Amino acid sequence: MSEQVIATTEKDMKRISVDKVVINIGVGKSGEPMEKAKKALVELTGGRQPAARGAKKTVRDFGIHKGEPIGAMVTLRREPAIDFLKRVIAAKKNVLKESSFDNFGNISMGIHEHIDIPGTKYNPEIGIFGMDVNIVLVRPGYRIARKSRKRAKIGKSHRITKEDAIAFFKEQFGAEVA
Repeated sequence: MSEQVIATTEKDMKRISVDKVVINIGVGKSGEPMEKAKKALVELTGGRQPAARGAKKTVRDFGIHKGEPIGAMVTLRREPAIDFLKRVIAAKKNVLKESSFDNFGNISMGIHEHIDIPGTKYNPEIGIFGMDVNIVLVRPGYRIARKSRKRAKIGKSHRITKEDAIAFFKEQFGAEVA
């Protein structure tokens, strides 16, 4: 048996891709509003089950107790993440704010009403929710920072900069950055 060696070039290792898209709806109270937010996330993500997120601390003025579920989130990866991302960028009219990008190439944006996303219809049983969408970008080799054995840091020249992320969104999604 002969082994086939695949040559990787520097360009292959510099290729940027979407690692994950995290969608978060913060409701602020548990009970019925929380269940409606979960239904909205299931509708938006094509059946993915959301995870409840608890309060970090007790706030008496708002009637919130530590650990009480006050938000819901879903993480999307691979094709579902890219499909959802295309819809979210279309909801933002293909314009992203430069201030939404951080110095590590990640982007966070808010959606005021989830019904703004194309393909979503208003459901009176659910209502309207705003949400936060966070996108994490990676390059090949980023696994070394997360693995349990022989963990290492990502080199400075291999990190994704704000400019790299902006160029990626312009090229891959046709988004304008203002």
